This record gives sequence, C-alpha cells and structure tokens, in this order.
Amino acid sequence: MDFQLSQDQRAFADMAQSLFADYCNDDKLREHDISGQPYMQSLWQQCVTAGLHSILIPESAGGLGLGMTELLAVLVQQGRALAQVPLWQVQVAADTLAKVQGNAAAEQAVQAAMAGELISVSLESLTCSHGAQLRLEGGKVYGKLHAVALGAQAKYLLAVAKAADGNRLVLVDLAAAGVQKVAGMREDYYGVADLALFDAPALVTLDEAAVRSLSEYAVASTAALQQGVTQAQLERTVAYVSERKQFDRPIGSFQLVAGQMADGYILMQAQRSALSQLVWRLDEQLPSAPQAHALRAQSNELGLKVGRVAQHVHGGMGVDVTYPMHRFMFWCRALAVEVGSGEHHLEALGQWLADNDTLGWKYDLPEAC
Repeated sequence: MDFQLSQDQRAFADMAQSLFADYCNDDKLREHDISGQPYMQSLWQQCVTAGLHSILIPESAGGLGLGMTELLAVLVQQGRALAQVPLWQVQVAADTLAKVQGNAAAEQAVQAAMAGELISVSLESLTCSHGAQLRLEGGKVYGKLHAVALGAQAKYLLAVAKAADGNRLVLVDLAAAGVQKVAGMREDYYGVADLALFDAPALVTLDEAAVRSLSEYAVASTAALQQGVTQAQLERTVAYVSERKQFDRPIGSFQLVAGQMADGYILMQAQRSALSQLVWRLDEQLPSAPQAHALRAQSNELGLKVGRVAQHVHGGMGVDVTYPMHRFMFWCRALAVEVGSGEHHLEALGQWLADNDTLGWKYDLPEAC
C-alpha cells in the first residue's frame, strides 16, 4: 500500500511543520510549561490565521471543506512538535455541528469556531464504566464531567448525555448560568476543568449516529497525534542511545537496546497502517466502528510501551524536567485516556464482532457494516 501524502496534502504538513517549529522548540516548550497558560494562545491565533483550524469545516460554513487525510497531515506534525493547541477538537466539533440543518445555535457555534473561539469536546462516556455522566431531561443537561480539555476557556461544550431512549450529543453554552467550572492543569501542561451542569440548556441535540461519528473522528485525531509524538520520541531516543556510552560503547549497540528500538518502530508502523485505513474510510464515508476500536487499542499500546522504553533508556535524563524527554511521556499518557482506554475499545470491538457475522475480512462475504 502507498501511504504517502499527495502534493497538496504534503503542503499542509509542511506549512504546519514550519509554523510549529517557530513556536515549539525545546526552549519555548519550557517557557509554556512554567507559564501556567492553559494552551499556546499565540500559536493558536497563527493556526486560525493560516486556516489550519478549519480543514474539516465545510466551505458553505467558511471552512476549507477538506478531509480527514489533510487533517491527519497536520496533526502528525502537531504531535511531533508537542504543540498545545486544540486543532482537532474545534474543527471536529464544528464539522459535526455544520451538518445540522436549520439550527441557529449550531450555526452560531460553527461561526464562533471559524473566528477562533474554542469548542471543548468531552467523550467521557468512553472512559467511564457507567457510561455517559451527563443526562438530558426536558431539553436541559445535568451532571458532572471531569478534566474536560480547555473546559474553562471554551465558549461551548459538545458532550455525550444519556437520554431516556439512548445517548445523545448535546451542545452547551459554557457561559450559561447552570454551568460551574473548576479549572486545573493536566500533566502535559494543558488546561482542563471539572464541569458541573445544572439546568443547562441543550442548544443542539444530535442522535446516536452523531455520537458514533464524533467518536470515530476523535479516535483518528488522537491516533494521528500519537503517531507524531512517537515519531519524534523514537528519533530523539535513537540519537541519544547512539551517543551515550557505557563500557566505551554506545548503548545503542547493545542488543537489548537495539531490539527495544526496533520493537517500537514496528509498533509505530503497525499503528500507522491502521490509522491510514481508518482515515481513508472516514473520508470515503464508510462504516468505521471496528477499525476505530482497533486503532484506539493500538494507539494506547504504542504510546505507553514506546514511552516507557524511551524513558528507561534515557536513564536519569528521562526524569529530569529540564531535559525535553519527559514531555513526550506526558503526552503519551494524556492521549491514552483522551477517548477511552484500550481495554474499553477491545471490549467494544469484541462485542461488535459478536454482533456482526458478515465481515469484510472473510473475503468471501460482502462487507455489510
């Protein structure tokens, strides 16, 4: 298979790489770490100016109207640079809302996103064994959410709520009287907030199909970030073990260390293949539930395994916060819980396989789901 980007897609990646390089070298990342800022606001404004925040948003709403492949090209570069900006959250949410016809609140939220306002996305139902923590009753939203990314800075929240007849995707104005916020900071120096909602109006309510679609796009987005994080993490680690010596030999020449680097590379390429498949299916508007579940599990394994190995072979330097390596591990851990654990998605994949006996991978049967 050819996973190479087209010339136009490569142009997006190159533009993003150049932009992130100006704002995300090791010194500037260190400045952000100690600044207490919830995200890189100056970089976010540059992303808005360059249109990187509107790749998925339809042209009819003022966006670029492109696909997940173009967003993938940018998110991989974001992961490589460890750029703390809400690129995927804002446009995946806005793209979801742009598909709603004749709803003034949805249109206002999309235009706010186009102007650079933040829309926070919470899929906590994927991380909690009890399912959605919000409930929808009479057009109002009740419940609590924990550690919502940029929940204190966002204008809107797009989250899953439990209704009497199933899960719904709801849009909430975070400035409404029925919303309480407690701001905090995630370990990867990204702002989060605990949210309590009481009588908060649901400005937009979408069905379970929208929940599934948003989840699949979220899985693809976080997996693209993880691919970028791992690429840069492995490159830095290989460079380090090629220079650091023990017994007058580079530690990278030791069989165990070389084998660990090779294992990490194999995991990264396997995840890249699964990511490319999911992104292609999303762009082709094909059903993608099992692919998304499998990719989420792969991404968690990739991030946590490679992250631990990279920290280990760096020795004491790996835990020195004045050295850049620790940031990659923080990102790996944060991404591992962003849209549900690997165990959750493996269980969901197993249930899907049990419920669907007409599978494309049997080759002799048509792909029905």
